[in-house]
Amino acid sequence: MLNGFYTSTLLFFFLTLTGCSSSKQVVAPQPSTSTVTTTPDIQTQSQLSFVNVYEEWKGTPYRLGGTTKRGIDCSAFVQVGYSDVYQTLLPRTTGELAKMGKSVSKQQAKYGDLVFFKTGYRLRHVGIYIGNNQFMHASTSKGVIVSRLDNPYWQRAFWQIRRMPIH
Repeated sequence: MLNGFYTSTLLFFFLTLTGCSSSKQVVAPQPSTSTVTTTPDIQTQSQLSFVNVYEEWKGTPYRLGGTTKRGIDCSAFVQVGYSDVYQTLLPRTTGELAKMGKSVSKQQAKYGDLVFFKTGYRLRHVGIYIGNNQFMHASTSKGVIVSRLDNPYWQRAFWQIRRMPIH
């Protein structure tokens, strides 16, 4: 009985940690991230739309493969955001998203650019840049939140920023 409980708990833990990867390998949990409670300056209609997306989804728990308010993963959150703001459907996986658009530097980042991270061996995470060195994303530990790119965890994991062809 105890062995079955231990195995089930361990399996649930490992499945939760895989995040938005395109691989099924297991990694250690990410450390807590610093969240941002301020709303960035609004300059365009698309910026306002992304803020509205965040307000609608903030606090939604993370769930691997999830696409609803009951739980959502990082790539599904990006897909929902782009669908709401630009009325376009992006690919469902972080790996496919990372192949789209063009690469831009952190200094060139604009509202709506996708921010990618390598969170472990062959594991990837994605969020939407919202200005002021911030991005919104579905965190495995805190659900949909806003985090800062200069947070030490995200600085270490930073991979690339890509501008989608539709914005």
